[in-house]
This record gives sequence, structure tokens and C-alpha cells, in this order.
Amino acid sequence: MNQKNIVQSLLGWFARNARDLPWRRTRDPYAIWVSEIMLQQTQVKTVLPYWERWMEELPDIAALARARTEELHKLWEGLGYYTRVRNLHKAAQLVISKHGGCFPRDFEHVLELPGIGRYTAGAICSIAFNQPKAILDGNVVRVLSRVFGIGGNPRQANTRAELWRIAEELVLRAAKQGSGTQRNASALNQALMELGALVCTPRQPRCGICPVAQHCVACREDRVQELPRLGPRVRATPRRFVAFVAEHRNRFLVRQRPAGVVNAHLWEFPNVELPPDHSDLDHVARSTLGLTPKALQPLCTIKHSITRYRITLEVFRLADPLARGTAVAKGKWLTRKELSRLTFASAHKRILRHLGIE
Repeated sequence: MNQKNIVQSLLGWFARNARDLPWRRTRDPYAIWVSEIMLQQTQVKTVLPYWERWMEELPDIAALARARTEELHKLWEGLGYYTRVRNLHKAAQLVISKHGGCFPRDFEHVLELPGIGRYTAGAICSIAFNQPKAILDGNVVRVLSRVFGIGGNPRQANTRAELWRIAEELVLRAAKQGSGTQRNASALNQALMELGALVCTPRQPRCGICPVAQHCVACREDRVQELPRLGPRVRATPRRFVAFVAEHRNRFLVRQRPAGVVNAHLWEFPNVELPPDHSDLDHVARSTLGLTPKALQPLCTIKHSITRYRITLEVFRLADPLARGTAVAKGKWLTRKELSRLTFASAHKRILRHLGIE
């Protein structure tokens, strides 16, 4: 396999075809770091408005470090995986206390920051500082598996190690081929990610326009659809929840999720998980809210996914429930305006929209 030609082809292709993304117009490691965290498990088109709003509100590490958790959650609302934003906050505070407010250039120091693993550290160090550090995300795994004909499962340690080795060889070769002001390490890693996003896609890859098709083992052997071999998909597990929208005197009962659980610290309407065949919703409302509803009015049904779970959330509205009892459920009765200021879990944000609250 002629790695030199592969590197040259990738660099040339990226120079001609790179998307004009705002975080590519800067070498500020803070801006690049925020973009990389946002892009984890999230599409570019989704991230764009979030990144731009974030950089306007929190333009540097100091601003992030002193921000309130509630402010960060609100800026992040809708991106999901809120552990990412809490780790950003912790990492910014660590940069202030340990590195004098300057984002570290040393790879090992970057790797020590909360929420940053080997891939993200490599991406920041290569893109911001042009250091020859390898990256390996889903897009790069797919490109390298196909180009080099790697038949093992990338989730297994030995195959993963082989892919990391290839990625390191390519970025080191790119750095050696560069000279003067060329930023080949940065460009090579971004080229691999861009190729996986735009050309070497999971389904219907565009091999006819691929800059490295002539070097690609999978293309030559007609194995493009076989690689990478990720093994059988984990079967989705269905789960059923019921949520209650209790309203009294233009206030709604909501509660905050505790620490240490999915969507920790976010807000939601009172809800409970039920077996698929459970039908006594009056009893469920009594045990959840501490009152007997006069009537349960169906409001909406929301379907969404969290990791391997496929969740159905049935939402019922209770009109003026306190007229028939006193709610003992933990939570707060808040106005529409107060609700709009809080950060809700994504499914419960959709309940707000059904209520006309944004």
C-alpha cells in the first residue's frame, strides 16, 4: 500500500473540497475544542447554530469557566448527552486553575482534561497546533477499514489497535511531506473525517469521485458494503413511560432530575415507567402526583431513542387537579415564562411545544 500517494491524494482533495465551516476559520484551540465536543454523535448541520451561539455567549475559556450550570444547559439544550457540556465546564475550570487560562498544547495535558479522550485530544492538537497526532472516529474507521481492507471488527481491541497504527502512520507521513507554513497534519486528519462524512459514507458511498479509490482494497475487491465489519447490531429494547401535565392557576408541576442519572439536573414533567400492558392510569397518576385526577386527557405521544432503548412517552393532561386534592409529588409549580427559562430533557421539551411554550 503506497501511503505516500494516499496522503498526497487526500491533501489535494481536501484543499479543493473542504466545507467552509466556522471552526475551520480559526486556530483557536478553545473554539476547535468546543466544536469537537459538540460534533460527538451529532451532525454538522445540527451543530452549526449551537456553536455560533455558544461562541457569541462564551467567547473564551474564562467565560466558560465562570458560567453558571443553568446557563450552559440552556445553551446546550437540544444537543443531548449533557455530560459533554458539564465536562466542558469542569475542563475550563481546570485550564484556569492548572494552566493559567491557556489551553494546553501538550497532548498528554490535553488528554487529562475531563471529557477528552484519545480521539478528541488528537483532533485538537492536530487541527489547532498542527501536531502529527492521530484521530480515529467513526468516519475515519470506515475510511481506513475500506482503503486498507481491514476485515476485523473495529470494536475489538486488536483491530482498533491496527487502525490507530495506520492513522498514526498517515498523519506522520503527512507532517514529513509538509514544509514551511503547510499545515499537513491538520489537513490530513480533517481530510479523513471529511471523506468519511461526504464520500465514503456508510450507505451508497460515492466511490466514483473518491480521491483514493485507486488505492482502496475494498473498492478493488468489491467489498465496500462489507466493511467495516461492526458485527450484529444490538437489538433495540422498547420502554414505555407515562408523563402527567398538571396545571393549576396557570402554573405547571415540574421537577428536576437528580444527579447521577441520564439527563441529570434537567427538568421534566412528572413521569413513570410502566409495563407495556399496564392500563390503570388513574392509579399511576395518584401514586405519581399524590392526587386523584378528575379526568386524564391525552395530550400527545412522543417516540424517541436513548442509546439502545426505543422509548414511547404517553402524555396526559390534568385540568385544575388541585381542585380535587393536594399534590404531594416533589417539584415546583411554575408559570409558562418560568418554564421557558429552564432546560428540559429533549422529550419533555417537545411536551412544552405541545403546550405552546418555547
